[in-house]
Amino acid sequence: MNSRERVKAAMEHKPVDRVPVMCQLALGHYFLNSNYQSLDIWFDSVTFAQVLIEFQQQYEFDGILINLPGRPSNWREYLNSYSHAENEERAVWNSGNITIVPFDDNLHTYQHNMQPLSRAHYESVDANDPATYRIPGYVWNTWHAPSLWEIDKNADLTNPGSYPEWFTLALRSVRSKGEEISVHVEVFSPFTHLMELFGYEQALMALMDAPDKCHNLLSIFTEHVAARIKCHAGCDPDALNISSAFAGAGFISREMYREFVVPYERRLVQAAHDSNVPIYVHTCGAIGDRLDLMLESGYDGIDTLDPPPLGTVNLAEAKQKYGEQFFFKGNLDAVNEMLSADDQTFEKAVRNRLEIGKQGSGYILSSACSVAPHVKPERLKTMVELAKKYGV
Repeated sequence: MNSRERVKAAMEHKPVDRVPVMCQLALGHYFLNSNYQSLDIWFDSVTFAQVLIEFQQQYEFDGILINLPGRPSNWREYLNSYSHAENEERAVWNSGNITIVPFDDNLHTYQHNMQPLSRAHYESVDANDPATYRIPGYVWNTWHAPSLWEIDKNADLTNPGSYPEWFTLALRSVRSKGEEISVHVEVFSPFTHLMELFGYEQALMALMDAPDKCHNLLSIFTEHVAARIKCHAGCDPDALNISSAFAGAGFISREMYREFVVPYERRLVQAAHDSNVPIYVHTCGAIGDRLDLMLESGYDGIDTLDPPPLGTVNLAEAKQKYGEQFFFKGNLDAVNEMLSADDQTFEKAVRNRLEIGKQGSGYILSSACSVAPHVKPERLKTMVELAKKYGV
């Protein structure tokens, strides 16, 4: 089996020659361990695709997750100045915004006076007026770019044809170079958009103070994300990943999950299935109390599955109860078992997940959430070696 066939079989609960391995690496891991400038990795889609391929080959992972949207090829034209210090890179854009890229963490963009970018306030947002929620700095409803790109503010974001060609550039670049690897692409859930639009504190207040307004916005964001799913589906991904990071018990209750997450993510699952693409969900932290609700959403699989103490998922129990309905990806504690553990503890944890996961297929060995930036590359290579030896 090649890697693409192996992951596909695991997602479909079919026999595999061994458990596939596919970790999402934190962007800081690329910054620390590659020879590329961090700003280029973040903003240049072709460079980002090349980095993804190089690390997949270095670690012999079976798949790649593309977790940044495409960028315009002329992004440097928006750059006023650039400087590189020991611990960070700094970009000043023509707009006046400033982007700081730490040497081991995601970038942060500020206004010219180093104040945070403006966010919407739920009391003033009008779901019938896009100008109140399509605000500067919030491109494609995510804080991933410094409000630079030439995007028509009146574009119909529910229409896949309204998205520029470069929106899928990273996906197309990886796919063209990786015909035998499993290529997955990430989009953000409507609930994540709501959290990012208002900021976490304001968003949680809005759920209690203005639930009807939240539902209206979630419906709008759902149509936007469905359009992005269709954009990506046309570029031959092997799976779609819905990043719904803030829907765990650390943020919202089970009842709020059922009300504010399930109906909207169910529509996204349908959009993916209409395009014949498998789809799974990435939710961080404590999700052991809502696996059944994720099943109601119709997902093919679940990602992260954080174990205690980071989360509440016991892989053996989850697989016994839901293993025929879901494929599972993750469950290795990215901090306590991958970053901080000694070699013996790490190997024991990996072998434990392999022993549980390989029964009946339907499992992809991975960190729970992203691999922490300072995890040693040798440890990731060891994961694959252990899968080859004990995941058969």
